[in-house]
Amino acid sequence: MQLDQLKQLVLDTLDDMKARDIQVLDVRGKTAVTDFMIIASGTSDRHVKAIAETVAFRAKDAGETPLGTEGLTEGEWALVDLNGVVLHVMLPKVRDFYGLERLWSAPAPVAAPRLAVVSA
Repeated sequence: MQLDQLKQLVLDTLDDMKARDIQVLDVRGKTAVTDFMIIASGTSDRHVKAIAETVAFRAKDAGETPLGTEGLTEGEWALVDLNGVVLHVMLPKVRDFYGLERLWSAPAPVAAPRLAVVSA
C-alpha cells in the first residue's frame, strides 16, 4: 500500500469513527520515525480505544500490519504505529497538555554555525 493510500485509510476510518479535531502533520525532515503524524481526539476513554483498535484492524485488513499499538488499556492516549503514518488518539485534556501539534509544527532545526576554537 502506498503512503498516501495508508494515510487516506486512516483518515477515512477516523471520519467513520467520529473522531474529532483531526490534524495531519507532515514530519518528513523533522524525524526519521515516520512521515506523517495524525492526531485526533476521542470523546471518552472507550471512544479513544475504539478508534485506535478500528484503525489497527482496518490497516491490517488492507495488508498493513501495525508495527505496534500503545495505550489501549488506559484509553487516555492511544498510539497506532503504521510505519509511514503514526496515529495519536487522545482525550482533549491530554491533547491540550502535551501539545503535539505545537511540538511537531515547529520549524526543522538548523545546524549551528561552527565556532572557532580559541586556545589560551
